[in-house]
Amino acid sequence: MTDSSRAGLLHDKVVLVVGASAGIGADAARVFAEHGASVMLVARSEGPLREVAEALAADGHTAHYATGDISVGADVARVVDETVARFGRLDGAFNNAGLTQAGRLDEVSEDEFDRILAVNVKGVWLCLREELRVMRAAGAGSIVNVSSIGGLRGSSGMGAYQATKHAVIGLTRTAAHDNGPLGVRINALAPGPTETPMLQQTRVAIPGGVEARVAATPLRKVGTGAEVGEAAAWLLSDLASHISGVVLPVDGGFSA
Repeated sequence: MTDSSRAGLLHDKVVLVVGASAGIGADAARVFAEHGASVMLVARSEGPLREVAEALAADGHTAHYATGDISVGADVARVVDETVARFGRLDGAFNNAGLTQAGRLDEVSEDEFDRILAVNVKGVWLCLREELRVMRAAGAGSIVNVSSIGGLRGSSGMGAYQATKHAVIGLTRTAAHDNGPLGVRINALAPGPTETPMLQQTRVAIPGGVEARVAATPLRKVGTGAEVGEAAAWLLSDLASHISGVVLPVDGGFSA
């Protein structure tokens, strides 16, 4: 059940959580719900998404789900419309879905490059477009996009992925400028290594890479999805009412 010492940060807010079937998205959805939000969960695969929603509902939270592919504009528009139809409004959004990749830039196939751009960049743009359609009309709202510390610096072995995460930061900062006068805040998180299924893929693709990153991190640990979710919850909340266009590392101090 909700921990009363933490409840209230997102009380009475409706938050759309993209990429909510596993990993950071699922963990963040639980954090938002525990802070009092009603959550609409979105991902491509219905089975895992339904399990997350049912687990939250079983714990007394308000959670619904809708399937969709964020690289398809019609899907994103439908999901946002379903959220408004069910809850009456959209107060916040957490745009988290993304694909990873390993290999030098010259080793990435054209199809793989197109696929990762379609989800990690076009998908975030489509989410922003449709979320802002609703929030601009309401004159209020808060959006958090998930970038990466790979969007703040370069390193070998994940060039296409890092290019997309740099792009997410560009989208975030531009959207903050465009929509601040209309009452909508847009920020980004830049997580470091976070314990998710995607991190397991990285461990296999780049042996020793995660361990090397952790060794260079002041807190000497891998983060959790819940820790990323707590940072997002604050940015989505009214406590961050004068924060927009920020890229907040959640990386144990790696980028310090």
